[in-house]
Amino acid sequence: MSATPLEFETHPDRYQHWRLRVEGEIATLELSVSEDGGVRPGYALKLNSYDLGVDIELADAIQRIRFEHPAVRAVIVTSALGRMFCAGANIPMLGSSDHGFKVNFCKFTNETRLAMEDASARSGIRFLAALNGAATGGGYELALACDEIALVDDRASVVSLPEVPLLAVLPGTGGLTRLTDKRRVRRDLADAFCSSPDGVRGVRAVEWGLVDVVYPPSRFDEEVRAHAERLAASSPRRAVGAGVVLEPLAPQGSPEHRIYRFVDVFFNAARRIAEITVQGPPPGEPGDADELRTRGAAAWCLRVWRELDDAILHLRVNRPELGCLVFRSEGDAGAVLGSDALLIQATDDWLASEILHHATRVLKRLDATARSWIALIEPGSCFAGSLAELAIGADRSYALDDPERDNPIWLGPLNAGALPMANGLSRLASRLGRDADRAPELCARGASYTPLEAREAGLVTFAPDDLDWDDEVRLALEERMAISPDALTGLEANLRFAGPETLETKIMGRLSAWQNWIFQRPNATGSKGALTLYGTHQRPDFDLERT
Repeated sequence: MSATPLEFETHPDRYQHWRLRVEGEIATLELSVSEDGGVRPGYALKLNSYDLGVDIELADAIQRIRFEHPAVRAVIVTSALGRMFCAGANIPMLGSSDHGFKVNFCKFTNETRLAMEDASARSGIRFLAALNGAATGGGYELALACDEIALVDDRASVVSLPEVPLLAVLPGTGGLTRLTDKRRVRRDLADAFCSSPDGVRGVRAVEWGLVDVVYPPSRFDEEVRAHAERLAASSPRRAVGAGVVLEPLAPQGSPEHRIYRFVDVFFNAARRIAEITVQGPPPGEPGDADELRTRGAAAWCLRVWRELDDAILHLRVNRPELGCLVFRSEGDAGAVLGSDALLIQATDDWLASEILHHATRVLKRLDATARSWIALIEPGSCFAGSLAELAIGADRSYALDDPERDNPIWLGPLNAGALPMANGLSRLASRLGRDADRAPELCARGASYTPLEAREAGLVTFAPDDLDWDDEVRLALEERMAISPDALTGLEANLRFAGPETLETKIMGRLSAWQNWIFQRPNATGSKGALTLYGTHQRPDFDLERT
């Protein structure tokens, strides 16, 4: 664990790199990176290049637009620098980072750009990239995450993905996949584009499908505003009422114990596991949409997922030595189902809809986290409805079979597909494999499952009795932690994403796996690799054999 853990909570008042401005239906996110504002010493963030801190602010801004500014229907993403939109990920930062940090950096930036696309697809917020200068590497990938791209036609500004020829790595935030699958760029043109460091400008960028439109410098700002107004008019977002302020989470505790209001995380370094306990709703939670808006971000149905999200990110970046997440829950299963019912009944309400979308994104982040995921279902658990996803999605789940104590597992309507995985399926359908067609029937049961019934239905992996419980769980965790972490990461990522492939699974699976491998190859990160030597005026020395 690092001496100063990296925190993922921030606020617009503390932004160093982004300026968020809201004017009616249109918000503007202006990138103005502070050169000396890196999350670690040793590099300068020149030319609007970014590190993890820049993306933490971007993720926060997107979240606040969704919850705090429900009237916003279009977002302009642009730069405060003349002739430079964004130079992409900071190369000295990448070159000086260890492998794990590089991979987690790419994963978080992928998730942030997917959150932008999710905001468009599920909330109707349209994003316009206004490239008032060059957009290179990750800067162009940020633009690709927007719905439409406008480029200034000043005969100098280009879009480019130069990572392959210059750095011997891949565009790390989905650039290749978005070119071919989202923008439907011809793959031969994409090959020419991605294997040249020079980029493409002006009308050719439009002809190749790399941008949607070019505007002359003299009219760029007014044309961009008019373009954003057209996008806003096409948005289906019709939120009514004031937004909900996202209150600080302010976790307490110690280096070995992180305590939120509804989530408790104990870092068991000796066993290399993180024990996560999720509390169910307390008494007095909102009963209708009006009460939900009044309670706002303090409501359990929103706060519990925000807390879990922060805990997952903390574990990823600050505690890489902990290889297994062990989930427990405590509380009233009926209260969880009641909270779910409110969100289902109020789906026409913008806030209830945003809460469901947020829970979906948090669960997807957990799906994509390189940790073993074990659920322990014991007396007093409340793995019901939305919280049942924490057991259904686990790599393994254990339910204590004790007939003398109440230990039910409940499914509800949200388990039928309202919280989909990246593959577009429910976790239940993904879990059941060849029996996936039974998922609707299992969700519609309207009663709890005992541990033995849950095992028979495929909802849990094992259901030991109280005589075997302690030994079976202990041995399972010890055996898990004795396996190669690298092999487990590959195993879990393959098995969690059964079924169809989507743009998102390609970005989070295929591309991340390739980048993970390439980041360890000498041609990129060796002492004479392209990424290591970038900016030194030394030529890389490549091993020319293909593998």
